[in-house]
Amino acid sequence: MNGRPISGASVGARGRRGSGRGRAVLTAVLTTALFAVTACGGSGGDDGKGGSGRAKANEPSKAVVTIAPKDGSKSVATSGALKITADEGKLTEVEVADTKGNEIPGEITADGSAWKPDHHLAASTKYKVHATAKDAAGRESAKDTTFTTLTPQNTFIGHFTPEDGSKVGVGMPFSVNFTRGITSPEAVEKAIEVTAEPKVEIRHKWYGNDRIDFRPEKYWKPGTKVTVKLNLDGVEGRPDVYGEQAKTVSFTIGRSQVSTVDAKSKKMTVERDGKRIKTIPITSGAPATTTYNGQMVITEKHKVTRMNGDTVGFGGEYDIKDVPHAMRLSTSGTFIHGNYWAAHSTFGNTNVSHGCVGLRDQRGGGDGGTPAAWFYNQSMIGDVVVVKNSKDKQIQWWNGLNAWNLDWDEWEK
Repeated sequence: MNGRPISGASVGARGRRGSGRGRAVLTAVLTTALFAVTACGGSGGDDGKGGSGRAKANEPSKAVVTIAPKDGSKSVATSGALKITADEGKLTEVEVADTKGNEIPGEITADGSAWKPDHHLAASTKYKVHATAKDAAGRESAKDTTFTTLTPQNTFIGHFTPEDGSKVGVGMPFSVNFTRGITSPEAVEKAIEVTAEPKVEIRHKWYGNDRIDFRPEKYWKPGTKVTVKLNLDGVEGRPDVYGEQAKTVSFTIGRSQVSTVDAKSKKMTVERDGKRIKTIPITSGAPATTTYNGQMVITEKHKVTRMNGDTVGFGGEYDIKDVPHAMRLSTSGTFIHGNYWAAHSTFGNTNVSHGCVGLRDQRGGGDGGTPAAWFYNQSMIGDVVVVKNSKDKQIQWWNGLNAWNLDWDEWEK
C-alpha cells in the first residue's frame, strides 16, 4: 500500500519538473522566434541598400522645368516668346492648349532639353502649359502655367479663291490676295497648308507682296479633293500687323475640260476628259488688238454683263451693256463671250474683236441653241481655254489665275 503513494508522488514530482522544463523550452523557442523576426525586420533597414533606395526615391527631383513667358503674363507675342526647357533632366511630356482644348503641336528636342512649337500661337488667346521632366534617377518634376497672347491693333486677312465647298475645273489654282502687303512671306507660307487626295506635289508662287498662288505641276486630276488650312491667326505678316483667320477650305476637281482656240484657223475645239466633243467657229482679236496666247482659266461666269472700253484702255471705242454668256479669262479684260452684233459669217472667217474670243450668240442670250450658249452651259469655273497662233505674246501667269504659263521650276516648294 505504501508503494503506490510513493510511486505516485514520484511520478507527480517528475511531472511538475517536466512541466517546468517544458515551459523553459517553450519560452526559449518563443524568444528565439521573436528574436528571429526582430532580426529579420532589422536587417531590411540596416543593409545599406533597400533603405537607401527608398530614401533616394523620396528625394525631390533634380530636374528643373522652365517656362517662358512667366505664369500669368499678358500681351505675349504670338511667335518666339513660348520657350520650354529642362535643366538637370529631360523633358518627357509637354502640352500647350487654349481654353477650348485646341492643342499647339510641338516637338521635344533629341536631347530632351527643350520643346519647340510647330507654329505660331493665335492672338488674343489664353493658353495653358503643362510640362514634365525626369532627372537621371527617373524622378519627375512638373510645372503648369498660363498666359495670354497679345490683341493686335492692326490686322490682315486673305481673300481666297475658289470658295469653300466648290467644284471647279482642272485648271483652278488656289489663290490668296491679302489686304495688307506682306513683308514676312516665310511666316505666311508656313501658315498655309495645301494638300490633295490623291496626293500630289503642290508649290507656291508670290506675285508682289500681297498675292500667293498654289498649283501642282500639271492640271489637277479629275475627282481630286484639295484641302487648305489657313492658320493665319496670330501670324505677323508685317511689323505689328497680324493675321486673323483660322479656317479650313476644301474644294473638289470636276471633270476635265480643255478648249483650244486657234486664232489662225478661227476655230475652237472642246475636249472633255481627253475626247473632242465639239468644234466651234470663233472670232478673236483683230490685227491691231490681238488676243493673248497661252493657257487661261475661266474665273468668272456672267449670263449677261456690260463691257466698256474705258475700263481696259480702249477709251470710248465700245460700250456694250448686254454682252451675253461672258466668261473671264484674265484680269486685264480678256473674255470668251457671246457676240450678237457681228454677222454670222464673221465666225470662223475673220478676227474682229478687241482681244476677246467671240462665239455666235443672240441678243439677250435667250437662245440656248447658239454656240455661245452651249459653251457657257458646258463650262465651269476652273476650266482651261488655250489660245494659240495669235500674233501676240503669251499671257503673264499673274494676269488672271493663269499659273500654267510659268515653268514648274519657277514655283517654290
